[in-house]
Amino acid sequence: MLRTGRAADFFLVQLASNAASALAWLVSMAVRWPLLGVVVGTVLGQRTRWRRDPDLLRGYTVASWAWVGQYLVRVIVFGGLYWLSFAWPWAVVALGAARVVLSWPLVAASLALSWWLLRRSLPADHPGIRHPRASRRP
Repeated sequence: MLRTGRAADFFLVQLASNAASALAWLVSMAVRWPLLGVVVGTVLGQRTRWRRDPDLLRGYTVASWAWVGQYLVRVIVFGGLYWLSFAWPWAVVALGAARVVLSWPLVAASLALSWWLLRRSLPADHPGIRHPRASRRP
């Protein structure tokens, strides 16, 4: 806003950071190092043991889609409202409201969804995320 004089430009950093975050999560899944596994493995003190468990690796990859979705929702909403702000000044107010609504409530929803996806993707006999199994390869 200081350089452009447009209040909506304040939200460009958030729009760019959400786009970059979505891309980072997608790349991490593509290279088979899903960020959800990295974060949870670090919190649980497992380091990278979870990667040797094919079920956990698949589960963290599936559950990471909830986080990609969170960032994409923000990019779509913020991007659309930013674009509208060129024609309608009220869109700046909507951007501020969207920033509040799409903060911790969306994170909480993503957390719940990723936990549900992770649990559903693990086989019934899996001991859970705290107990990675070694690869079943001979």
